[in-house]
Amino acid sequence: MEQDKKKGPGVFGLAVLAAAVCLSLPLLGGRARAAATAASAVVEIPRQQTARTAPAAVGRAVIPLGKAVGIKLFSDGVLVVGLSPVETEEGSSYPGRDCGLKTGDVITHINGGEVDTIEEVQALVAQCEDEPLTIQAVRGQRQLQLTAAAVENSQGVWQLGVWLRDSMAGIGTMTFYDPASGVFGALGHGVNDVDTSMLMPLESGSIMPASVSEVKKGASGTPGELHGQFDLTRDLGTLYANTNLGIFGQMPRETVGDAVEPVEVAVRDQVTVGPATIWSNIRGDEVEEFAIEITHLYPEGDGTRSMMIQVTDPGLLEATGGIVQGMSGSPILQNGRLVGAVTHVLVNDPTRGYGILAENMLRQATGS
Repeated sequence: MEQDKKKGPGVFGLAVLAAAVCLSLPLLGGRARAAATAASAVVEIPRQQTARTAPAAVGRAVIPLGKAVGIKLFSDGVLVVGLSPVETEEGSSYPGRDCGLKTGDVITHINGGEVDTIEEVQALVAQCEDEPLTIQAVRGQRQLQLTAAAVENSQGVWQLGVWLRDSMAGIGTMTFYDPASGVFGALGHGVNDVDTSMLMPLESGSIMPASVSEVKKGASGTPGELHGQFDLTRDLGTLYANTNLGIFGQMPRETVGDAVEPVEVAVRDQVTVGPATIWSNIRGDEVEEFAIEITHLYPEGDGTRSMMIQVTDPGLLEATGGIVQGMSGSPILQNGRLVGAVTHVLVNDPTRGYGILAENMLRQATGS
């Protein structure tokens, strides 16, 4: 989750018009101390080989989806999500903090070798013991080189006192599929780390079939949430990009089926204030159409908040209270065109939220 104060999933402010991203993720984020003997991730997620590159072009006619999917991604490097003391026989020691590491840094290499998993970092720390480690990391747009030496804790384990994350998984909604290139877009915003609000640097990832099993209804001050089940072992498609305007990947045409015909993607001038619909998957694996109103259009700026929307459909209001986490990416259609996707819910009013223009997602899909 993301909101105005960017505290991460499950933490919501009560400021007027605070907005939360409608992605229920991470449900299964891996987190472990760098120097522990085994990773403490909630679930073991099979790692892909590599992320695919973006296609050269995506068509202007796409298939709107609205289908809930499981999403798993693996980081390019390991993300520092916290720093803590190592308790030794002589007292507390802070090797990670003292060497200059900060929350939000991405460790990419140790002693010249690339690291992408918590287990790789653990093995190097255990192997080197108190010998200095050369750490290469990325902080924003800066490349850093730091030196740290692990210390032995009171149980005889070598530790740096650094909390790391290398993978995340959860549930979200697919927005569109381009039958010409095989590209899909989902969420309408990026997947951010729960602890740091940093955009997770993507090495690889995929989407999986999901079924919505339960809805936690939204209320003022407490956004609701879709609860779903998905199979971590079966992939529908692969991811090649995690961006602030959505996640993007490719999958086979037969995965989508032939039930829905492609529609034109609207340009900004074709989107108007007035009635529209969203397609969303709020029960089982069924995609349903619900009435909304586009109440305001914003000028170019924050690309994920191009329009304000209001849920007017009695059925959706009864079932969910409005917009809930997990609906992020639900396509918005108006006058037979795909105009956008749901991205945020207003924390104090779950009947209202924000949407991104579909043309912004389409441009982002190719990096243009």
